[in-house]
Amino acid sequence: MKKFSALVLMFVLIFSGIAIAAPYTITVTHIVDENHSWHKASLFFKEQIEKRSEGKIEVKIYPNSQLGNEIDTIQSALTGGGVDVVITGESMMTYVPELGILGVPYLMTSDAHVEKVAGGEIGKEIENLMLMDGAGFRCLAYFVRGPRDVTANKAIRTPDDIKGVIIRTPASTITVATFEAFGAKPTPMAFAEVFTSLQSGTIQGQENPLAMIKSGNLYEVQKYLCKTEHLRTWLYFAMAEQSFQNLPADLQKIVLEVGKEMQAYEHKLFLEDEAELEGFLKSKGMEIINDVDQAAFAKLANDAMQKLMEGEYKYLRPLYDKIKAVE
Repeated sequence: MKKFSALVLMFVLIFSGIAIAAPYTITVTHIVDENHSWHKASLFFKEQIEKRSEGKIEVKIYPNSQLGNEIDTIQSALTGGGVDVVITGESMMTYVPELGILGVPYLMTSDAHVEKVAGGEIGKEIENLMLMDGAGFRCLAYFVRGPRDVTANKAIRTPDDIKGVIIRTPASTITVATFEAFGAKPTPMAFAEVFTSLQSGTIQGQENPLAMIKSGNLYEVQKYLCKTEHLRTWLYFAMAEQSFQNLPADLQKIVLEVGKEMQAYEHKLFLEDEAELEGFLKSKGMEIINDVDQAAFAKLANDAMQKLMEGEYKYLRPLYDKIKAVE
């Protein structure tokens, strides 16, 4: 009888034009635009969550760093500041130092290698670290990224070509150390600031996967796409554990199920995009530099990483060796 009365009340409110707020809200934020596969995956998540929860959960999505840069939104999620889900990876090494492994250059050698690591026991180990060791994030899905390349207004083929170039990097100490080893002048900066900084000449280059180069319209301010392919990795669609635990068990189950389905959906979009991105950037006037001496860059990066792992980053050695052993 109570259930019948509740349904009657709901229909009365609907037909009287009074909006009914969902009992629970999940706020998702990311740094890319609406055409990126991450955003399309987030829309899939929203559609499926709202449908399967029968309106008990409303999902709000904020693209383009609308709620702040990646570091700010991670902090907001951890402190209950209004963000529930972030898309992140090595930027979280402040909270879980081992996540720095996601930013180690030339560690993973192919997309297949990345898939085996992220989808296997090593991936589970990293997910457990994010959940249990201080970060408090539950990984609902992982998104494989295309290899990161350098863009600039000069052709970069060898480490000599990058010497002295002021290049934007994410706020990752490992990435900064890598580009210092290359001879560049790395400048950590939020992705939202990259376009205007390139336009003004504050920085002279940057490094990102092809999808981010397209998403940020960087082809408008960069002439050369230099195929360094210095990093292959993945990111997590991660929900703050306190936000997850605020949901009843039946809704938690829905969130976990949809997360895994979204992962497969995003990966399909990613593969489709990767097949077209280089052609798109070329059509926008970028010159593709394919004859990059990746071996020379890899040697410098590896030498720098070995030194780091002999010192303050020695805790990365176990994960590093495990990933190297994956075939």
